[in-house]
Amino acid sequence: MLRPLYLVWLALLTLLLVACSSAPEAPSRYSQKHDSIPARLPSADELIEPEPSFEPYSRQGNRTYQLFGRTWHILDNVEGYTQEGTASWYGEKFHGHLTSNGETYDMYAMSAAHKTLPLPSYVRVTNLNNQQSVVVRVNDRGPFHGNRIIDLSYVAAYKIGMLKTGTAPVRIEVLQPPEPNTAIAVTPPIAPTSVPQFYIQVHAGADPQRLALEAEKLQQIYAVPATTQPNNGLYKVMLGPFAEPQTNELLEQLRQAGYPDAFRVAVP
Repeated sequence: MLRPLYLVWLALLTLLLVACSSAPEAPSRYSQKHDSIPARLPSADELIEPEPSFEPYSRQGNRTYQLFGRTWHILDNVEGYTQEGTASWYGEKFHGHLTSNGETYDMYAMSAAHKTLPLPSYVRVTNLNNQQSVVVRVNDRGPFHGNRIIDLSYVAAYKIGMLKTGTAPVRIEVLQPPEPNTAIAVTPPIAPTSVPQFYIQVHAGADPQRLALEAEKLQQIYAVPATTQPNNGLYKVMLGPFAEPQTNELLEQLRQAGYPDAFRVAVP
């Protein structure tokens, strides 16, 4: 009498285990699994840096927090604060999602993420590889990968020339006004030399989807920034920007790979 009941129970248990094992994973709040470079370059207006001014700290994102087995304490006093380390950047995957202080992340805004600076804070970030600098407003937490100290928005990373490498050694300096009704006049440090940069135009045409696929393919093959840009009713595939030696080297590779009409365009 007990054997049929046992078999029924065993069958039900098996069905339950199969159902659990085949249950779909919880969906991510991001539409992309991996981050990616945007489909267009920043405009001239988007390259304008913010002017540091006094802002009350946000109600959220400024408490001690725990993540990945570590406890992070927000800095109480940031006057004169500097730090050196590795910077990274984040782009398309996170665009339009909330930052740690409740704002919406815009990859075309001069912003950044830091683990312990109060939100918001203003900092100057200098790429120690080329001495190019940018002022950003810190409104997010991170990065929590490796030994990186700051995550820059796409446009900020673009401005200091670190898109191709993905990371760069940087120095950050806090530019926080001490009290209301004050602002800091920001004069970027002068780079030792002014290095001309160039884009490479590979294609032009009327089909933006086809050109976007071509840009994505070139980005994967050559591991360089690739975008499509509108141009008088048409669209063009642009790589870069690069310094002149890298531009010439890549241009020669492209021509040998079947892109004889590729040419360089100076960055204004």
